[in-house]
Amino acid sequence: MKYNGLLGTFPSEIKLFIGAFVVILSIGFYTGLMFVNETTGAKPAGITENYLGNEEDEDAEVMKFKKSKREMLTTVHTHILSMSFIFFLLGGLVWLTKLPKKLKLFLTIEPFLSVLLTFGGIYMLWSGMLWMKYIIMISGALMTLTFTLSALVILWQLIKKQATT
Repeated sequence: MKYNGLLGTFPSEIKLFIGAFVVILSIGFYTGLMFVNETTGAKPAGITENYLGNEEDEDAEVMKFKKSKREMLTTVHTHILSMSFIFFLLGGLVWLTKLPKKLKLFLTIEPFLSVLLTFGGIYMLWSGMLWMKYIIMISGALMTLTFTLSALVILWQLIKKQATT
């Protein structure tokens, strides 16, 4: 079955439907990143403080408390499930683009590893493995990079005119 470049051959109404999905999905994804920045300051210390609290910091502007086990399990569970669906759907579209197979493989498999490292890392950080804050930052950045590249490739190939043969 030939699927490389199939996305560009779809009728315009299906391209519009897929494009609308990718744009709205991206708005949701980047809104989530804004929330992460708001709660952690996108810094290792902010990540630690967000999950382990800052009760001992007398100079803290906002008092934060250690998350309960229930809160942590809910956060990890919902994010792993929802991000799996996001990257499954986005990855399915990536496989229909015209790109080298190895790049497609990276863009579609890496996010699952990053989801596991990011949200598993958050749980391990909460459990006391403080060095995980660095893994969380690296995997979160890589997840964002692969999401961005995938969305841009899909949108570009949806609007690009197909060469006639």
